[in-house]
Amino acid sequence: MGEKMRVADEMEMRLSEAFAPRELQVVDDSESHRGHSGFQEGGESHFNVRIRSTAFEGQSRIARHRAVHAALGKELVGRIHALALDLDV
Repeated sequence: MGEKMRVADEMEMRLSEAFAPRELQVVDDSESHRGHSGFQEGGESHFNVRIRSTAFEGQSRIARHRAVHAALGKELVGRIHALALDLDV
């Protein structure tokens, strides 16, 4: 049985497939939240995501956020405590 994929890698894979972005950054920012709610040892709880994709053209901020959450899926989103999104065309 293979090792479980890191959350950041799984996020990158799903977001790349869904949006074919010209820019994609997934940063695990968990360590800067040590001692705060939702922090877990080993990280993978707080993420900053920056996506630049024409797939967002004409979409409202809320529609973009919903599209990212849908692309990540409920199971993966459920494993993340905090997700900061910077989404643009």
